[in-house]
Amino acid sequence: MWLARQGLPYSRSQLRRRIEEGEVRVDGQKVKPAHPLKAGARVRFAPPPPVPVEDRPEDIPLHILHEDPHLIVIDKPAGMVVHPATSHQSGTLVNALLHHCGDSLAGVGGERRPGIVHRLDRGTSGVMVVAKDEPTLVALQVLFSAHDLSRKYLALVEGVVAERGTFKTRYGRDPRERKKFSSRVEAGKRAVTHWTVIERLPGATLVEVQLETGRTHQIRVHFKDAGHPLLGDPNYSRPPKEPLLRELARDLGRQALHAHLLGFRHPATGQYLEWHTDPPADFQRALDRLRAR
Repeated sequence: MWLARQGLPYSRSQLRRRIEEGEVRVDGQKVKPAHPLKAGARVRFAPPPPVPVEDRPEDIPLHILHEDPHLIVIDKPAGMVVHPATSHQSGTLVNALLHHCGDSLAGVGGERRPGIVHRLDRGTSGVMVVAKDEPTLVALQVLFSAHDLSRKYLALVEGVVAERGTFKTRYGRDPRERKKFSSRVEAGKRAVTHWTVIERLPGATLVEVQLETGRTHQIRVHFKDAGHPLLGDPNYSRPPKEPLLRELARDLGRQALHAHLLGFRHPATGQYLEWHTDPPADFQRALDRLRAR
């Protein structure tokens, strides 16, 4: 495609869609993406002006674990997206926080991610902290960057794993599927995940996981690449062969991953604070059925 070679800030699929929508004209005529260009043809590309983005407050219930003038700690439910994006313009944690916190949160750290220090995947539940002012946001970002805090997850993984262990790998985009990540890359960032077995169950293991680095999908990818994907993971696992596990994975419809502990020194007071939550009902049902087995 000729347009794709002109250094424009659009992908080939975006350019194809814009041609189909008539934003590209050749000699004044609307054309198809495969239209052959002749020498001397005049090409006019007129994309519409960007639509202003305004994230609106939405009255969405929040499970608040702690709140003070500087920060708020919540237990994010599985299925909730943290911040708005092209595919999720509403119903996110940010929309809920803008309603709950009012104008105090607007503009803290950026338009689309106000106050967001860290994030959990849509299908991951658990404890999150959000800053309510700029100094607290910066201080928390430093804590997370230096790993000067306690952050632990519960994960239900397929198969039998050692009592404890550590994954230390390179980490980056999967070379075959660019929307996924992989620890089997020739070059990438450092990724370290520690785990300890909490409970052994039929065909699965409940582990507590502690991150030393916080790469996107890190826990999910490390266990998948080790041959023990998280139960129910829609992106990094296949339906288990064992009937009960397959049924539980289908019922979950998401990765069995819960951020169950978060602790740090409060940037304003210096006091160490820690929050702990149990896995949500769907995760707990899977555990109960495996225990009953």
